Amino acid sequence: MTTSTSASSRLSVMSMAASLPSVGGYSSATSSIYSKRPATNILERHLNKSRGAEVSLNAFAFMFSEMLQYTQKRVHGIQDLERKLNELGYRVGVRALDLLVWRDKNSKRETRVLGMLYFIHTTVWKTLFGKQADSLEKSTENEDEYMISDNDPVISKYISIPKDVSQLNCGAFMAGIVEAIMDGCQFPSRVTAHTVPIEGFPLRTTILIKLDKEVLEREEQLK
Repeated sequence: MTTSTSASSRLSVMSMAASLPSVGGYSSATSSIYSKRPATNILERHLNKSRGAEVSLNAFAFMFSEMLQYTQKRVHGIQDLERKLNELGYRVGVRALDLLVWRDKNSKRETRVLGMLYFIHTTVWKTLFGKQADSLEKSTENEDEYMISDNDPVISKYISIPKDVSQLNCGAFMAGIVEAIMDGCQFPSRVTAHTVPIEGFPLRTTILIKLDKEVLEREEQLK
């Protein structure tokens, strides 16, 4: 099955301009006052000064939608599209890990699986999505599987998916981020995203983390 590139089938971002405030809270009448100040090159900003800064939800949703549409035109099916999203997320995860480690120089390196997963469940989720994930669970069937769930993932909240690609899970982007962080911290894993809707949360996404055999062997030695 190939993805369509027609206007009716393209992934798109829902209109939010009417419900969200302007960036920075400034109206058009006052914007000219601040436009005369020289712009600071983003590469010259101190990384710690941007800690806690929030990105406009309008800007994020639009950028992610454009990224989806760009990728959709260059793939040949849903699986290929999810793989590309996973790769893009992996790139983000590599850089996010570098930033988090640099900012918190006093943090210890996690050597146990649960500590690593808790770091992703709380610190990583808060940094990237403004809140911690809703649950962290261990599979009752497989010793090497863990699950991180987000009841209302922000990356899917404002994306309208056409019927011909209704099985697409945009959470593949989040899975790529998690996989990059697990790999970067020496916990090699295969990470996938799955839509698991529950009452009140139709977009609920579960990130399934399947640890490599070497991680389980090391965990056993550390007990």
